[in-house]
Amino acid sequence: MSQELYTNLAIFVLSLLVGFEVISKIPATLHTPMMSGANAIHGVVVVGAILVALEANTTTFYVIAFIAAFLGAINVSGGYVVTDRMLEMFSKPKDKGNSNKGGDK
Repeated sequence: MSQELYTNLAIFVLSLLVGFEVISKIPATLHTPMMSGANAIHGVVVVGAILVALEANTTTFYVIAFIAAFLGAINVSGGYVVTDRMLEMFSKPKDKGNSNKGGDK
Protein backbone atom coordinates (compact mmCIF):
# COMPACT_ATOMS: atom_id res chain seq x y z
CA MET A 1 0.00 0.00 0.00
CA SER A 2 1.28 3.40 -0.90
CA GLN A 3 1.81 6.44 1.27
CA GLU A 4 -0.93 8.29 -0.66
CA LEU A 5 -3.47 5.60 0.21
CA TYR A 6 -2.57 5.83 3.91
CA THR A 7 -2.88 9.61 3.77
CA ASN A 8 -6.29 9.45 2.08
CA LEU A 9 -7.48 6.81 4.56
CA ALA A 10 -6.35 8.96 7.51
CA ILE A 11 -8.16 12.00 6.10
CA PHE A 12 -11.30 9.92 5.60
CA VAL A 13 -11.26 8.55 9.17
CA LEU A 14 -10.59 12.00 10.64
CA SER A 15 -13.44 13.51 8.63
CA LEU A 16 -15.78 10.79 9.93
CA LEU A 17 -14.79 11.56 13.52
CA VAL A 18 -15.13 15.32 13.09
CA GLY A 19 -18.49 14.91 11.31
CA PHE A 20 -19.81 12.70 14.09
CA GLU A 21 -18.73 15.17 16.76
CA VAL A 22 -20.30 18.12 14.95
CA ILE A 23 -23.61 16.32 14.31
CA SER A 24 -23.85 14.97 17.86
CA LYS A 25 -23.65 18.52 19.28
CA ILE A 26 -26.63 19.79 17.22
CA PRO A 27 -29.91 19.99 19.20
CA ALA A 28 -32.77 17.85 17.89
CA THR A 29 -34.83 20.92 16.96
CA LEU A 30 -32.11 22.16 14.60
CA HIS A 31 -31.15 18.80 13.13
CA THR A 32 -33.57 18.82 10.16
CA PRO A 33 -32.71 22.33 8.91
CA MET A 34 -29.00 21.66 9.29
CA MET A 35 -29.18 18.34 7.45
CA SER A 36 -31.31 19.71 4.62
CA GLY A 37 -28.74 22.42 4.04
CA ALA A 38 -25.92 19.90 4.20
CA ASN A 39 -27.65 17.68 1.67
CA ALA A 40 -27.96 20.59 -0.73
CA ILE A 41 -24.21 21.15 -0.44
CA HIS A 42 -23.68 17.61 -1.71
CA GLY A 43 -23.73 19.02 -5.21
CA VAL A 44 -19.95 18.96 -4.75
CA VAL A 45 -20.19 15.16 -4.74
CA VAL A 46 -21.77 15.26 -8.18
CA VAL A 47 -18.96 17.47 -9.47
CA GLY A 48 -16.41 15.12 -7.89
CA ALA A 49 -18.03 12.12 -9.54
CA ILE A 50 -17.86 13.87 -12.91
CA LEU A 51 -14.17 14.62 -12.35
CA VAL A 52 -13.56 10.97 -11.45
CA ALA A 53 -15.40 9.90 -14.60
CA LEU A 54 -13.05 12.09 -16.65
CA GLU A 55 -10.07 10.19 -15.26
CA ALA A 56 -11.68 6.74 -15.57
CA ASN A 57 -10.07 4.35 -17.99
CA THR A 58 -11.98 1.13 -17.28
CA THR A 59 -15.62 0.15 -17.24
CA THR A 60 -15.51 -0.45 -13.48
CA PHE A 61 -14.43 3.12 -12.81
CA TYR A 62 -17.13 4.44 -15.12
CA VAL A 63 -19.77 2.43 -13.24
CA ILE A 64 -18.49 3.66 -9.87
CA ALA A 65 -18.49 7.26 -11.11
CA PHE A 66 -22.03 6.88 -12.45
CA ILE A 67 -23.26 5.43 -9.15
CA ALA A 68 -21.56 8.26 -7.22
CA ALA A 69 -23.11 10.91 -9.48
CA PHE A 70 -26.53 9.26 -9.25
CA LEU A 71 -26.49 8.98 -5.45
CA GLY A 72 -25.15 12.54 -5.15
CA ALA A 73 -27.97 13.84 -7.35
CA ILE A 74 -30.55 11.98 -5.23
CA ASN A 75 -29.03 13.50 -2.10
CA VAL A 76 -29.15 17.02 -3.57
CA SER A 77 -32.78 16.71 -4.66
CA GLY A 78 -33.71 15.12 -1.33
CA GLY A 79 -32.16 18.06 0.49
CA TYR A 80 -34.32 20.48 -1.45
CA VAL A 81 -37.45 18.38 -0.85
CA VAL A 82 -36.81 18.31 2.91
CA THR A 83 -36.14 22.05 2.95
CA ASP A 84 -39.36 22.73 1.03
CA ARG A 85 -41.41 20.59 3.42
CA MET A 86 -39.80 22.25 6.40
CA LEU A 87 -40.58 25.74 5.06
CA GLU A 88 -44.19 24.69 4.37
CA MET A 89 -44.64 24.05 8.09
CA PHE A 90 -44.06 27.74 8.78
CA SER A 91 -46.34 29.15 6.09
CA LYS A 92 -49.94 30.17 6.67
CA PRO A 93 -52.56 27.58 5.75
CA LYS A 94 -54.14 28.21 2.35
CA ASP A 95 -57.82 29.05 2.16
CA LYS A 96 -59.66 26.14 0.54
CA GLY A 97 -62.62 28.29 -0.52
CA ASN A 98 -64.86 26.86 2.21
CA SER A 99 -64.78 29.96 4.35
CA ASN A 100 -68.08 31.57 5.27
CA LYS A 101 -67.52 35.27 4.62
CA GLY A 102 -71.16 36.25 5.10
CA GLY A 103 -71.23 35.22 8.72
CA ASP A 104 -74.11 32.74 8.15
CA LYS A 105 -73.91 29.33 9.76
